[in-house]
Amino acid sequence: MTIKTTILTVSLAACGLFTACKSAETTEQALPEKDMSLQLYSIREVIGDSAKYAENHEATLKALADMGYKTVETANYINRKFYGVTPEQFKADCEAAGLTALSSHATRVLTPEEITNHDFTEAMKWWDDAIADHKAAGMTYIVTPWSSMPNNIEEAQTLCDYHNAIGEKCNEAGLKYGYHTHSMEFDKIPGTDTVWMEYLVENTKPENMFWQLDTYLAVKAGASPVEYIKKYPGRIVMLHVKDKYELGQSGMINLEPIFLAAGENGLKDYVVEQEGTDGSHTIMEGVAMDADYLRKADYVKAEY
Repeated sequence: MTIKTTILTVSLAACGLFTACKSAETTEQALPEKDMSLQLYSIREVIGDSAKYAENHEATLKALADMGYKTVETANYINRKFYGVTPEQFKADCEAAGLTALSSHATRVLTPEEITNHDFTEAMKWWDDAIADHKAAGMTYIVTPWSSMPNNIEEAQTLCDYHNAIGEKCNEAGLKYGYHTHSMEFDKIPGTDTVWMEYLVENTKPENMFWQLDTYLAVKAGASPVEYIKKYPGRIVMLHVKDKYELGQSGMINLEPIFLAAGENGLKDYVVEQEGTDGSHTIMEGVAMDADYLRKADYVKAEY
């Protein structure tokens, strides 16, 4: 079987899966509509690059809308394009499927020399282009998906200054700027007793940078998502809703107290991300299961 055929089969299977699920719903009770978003990195084997996107985006984006997703978050902003198409075309592709482009994982990481010299000149030129492109795609947020861990407190402050500068530039353009946590942010800055995430929150302005807290990676790091949400009200504007595989399957993540705490402390949007499956489902089947899980959860509001 060719790669093209395999990808198409996965996409069509996902559409078939949802049709079956929808038929089952009508015999019982339709699941409530909710403002759910999907990080497209979750389905990278289907539309993870420009070639796959060109082959499969129409059927795949439509399948996501049919599952109940309302918006998407991108993970392929390269050379001023999203998945190989212009920002305007990506916006149109989403709208044709009944979706909206909510946010994007995109960033310009500082080089060691730029950190040492506290020099953001070239980086800000990149951000000028990125901000214009994300505006053209109709997005609300730009989220830095990763940043280097500082080696000392001086580097930590430089990175905070950089994020503040990015946030100011995004604000001027009517976009919101955020930072996605992994596990390392819960480590201490070398040579200090200060947790990197806490320093970063406390040394960036609330209006310049919010947090997109990854529920699974926070727990993996030994941190309590609920404690951080309560400690920094208003700063965790987005959640990356994640489990080991499909939501609710691992027994590791209790999403109810996380959603309840976040809803009381400034949550605006949440994004489903699935790293993979245990092999018993395709990834499209997995993200359909995630959608059903959240739509059935009474503690997840229709909108925030």
